[in-house]
Amino acid sequence: MKRKEQNGLKYSIDTYSLYRDESRISYVVRAKVKMKDPVDIDVLRTAANKAIKRYPYFAVKVRVDKDGAYIYVPNEKPVSVIPMGTKTPDLGSEEVNGHLLFIECDGKDVYLNISHAMCGGRGLQPWIMTTIWQYVSDKYGIVPDAPSIRKPGEPLLEGEMAEPTLDMLSGEEPIYEYKSQNPKMLVWDYINGMFNPFMRNNNYRVLTLSQKDIISYIKQNDSSVSAFFMIAVAKALDKVLPEKDKVIGGEMAHNMAVNIGLKNAHCDILSNIHIDYTREQLKMDMEKLGTMTRGRVMLQTDPSVSCRELRDHIKLCGEIDNIQGTKAKRKYMAANDFLTGKKAQHGTFYVSYTGQMDWGEVANYIDYYVLITEGHVMLEVTSVGDKIYVCFLQVLKTEKYFNAFREVLKELGIPVVVEGPYLKRLPKHRLPS
Repeated sequence: MKRKEQNGLKYSIDTYSLYRDESRISYVVRAKVKMKDPVDIDVLRTAANKAIKRYPYFAVKVRVDKDGAYIYVPNEKPVSVIPMGTKTPDLGSEEVNGHLLFIECDGKDVYLNISHAMCGGRGLQPWIMTTIWQYVSDKYGIVPDAPSIRKPGEPLLEGEMAEPTLDMLSGEEPIYEYKSQNPKMLVWDYINGMFNPFMRNNNYRVLTLSQKDIISYIKQNDSSVSAFFMIAVAKALDKVLPEKDKVIGGEMAHNMAVNIGLKNAHCDILSNIHIDYTREQLKMDMEKLGTMTRGRVMLQTDPSVSCRELRDHIKLCGEIDNIQGTKAKRKYMAANDFLTGKKAQHGTFYVSYTGQMDWGEVANYIDYYVLITEGHVMLEVTSVGDKIYVCFLQVLKTEKYFNAFREVLKELGIPVVVEGPYLKRLPKHRLPS
């Protein structure tokens, strides 16, 4: 949706990620909700189309304006809810009525696919929770008690459709600047995963852990949920990477919406956190590692640091506005994207935690809820009820990374139940030219 120009941007900040190159990487989030009972697709279809009315900013399709810019326009067609087939349709295609989201189901599994351009894990979770709440309500003829879930018919929260502008951002000098120690990058893994048919296997596993076990452990070791998994993955890679790789680097995203007064905003307002561990540091005890990791996270989530990163992102969007033609805009994004462009900084692995959100009585009907995204040695961490779920994502047909991670959890005394591996089956975007 085109909007009045503010602080240099002509369009919704959500639209700029659509210019990213998807020839190899999918910018789609695929949420998997495993229900305790088989899914009734007709009930789910009705529920999904009730739920979407609560989220008008997701009920859109993509169009190209006279400047070659991608814009969102309202899409009144029904949300597609389809059985799992042999091929997953693209977002924006006719098969899904032009929407940037659609739902598949198979047995007890519900797959909710949505464009990463419109939101991240925190932004999509309310839509997912509303959809599943409505489905449980319709299927079982009950009204599940879940005060934190937004219900169809309820008004938007204050600032739910708000977007960041330059005047919201701190102009302070950053108190910290990440200086890369050139961590190991799994470049050959990605090359094999993209081009070698004998090694390519875009897969994930689902791990179920007790929230009580994790919380008890992190309280004893001056840590946090995100920091715990960052350290656990780094220690796992310490077991399998050759000694010549001196530094193992972790990345995570920080949702800085609260920092700039947009706590209810649905759009992805993220900054990146980098934590490099030397092999010597990974021999330290967990308490020291927890303190070190939390300290570095605190420095990089300071508004003076994250606001500078968002300021640079808004500047990039403004530069794309000044370019004529969709093809030229996409070329410029490919060269300058902070995730994959010439200035991008990468670690060895990635951890993302969406945080605790209260599903109320709906949790009684769910076995697990995970997010499936593009990535290799990447963890998407979610939570429902008294459980924490980890989606361990890879691009290769290999066991070594996962086995090492599971070994670390065993050494730390954290019980875990594992399912998989499963194929990711991530869709991509089909956009107008």
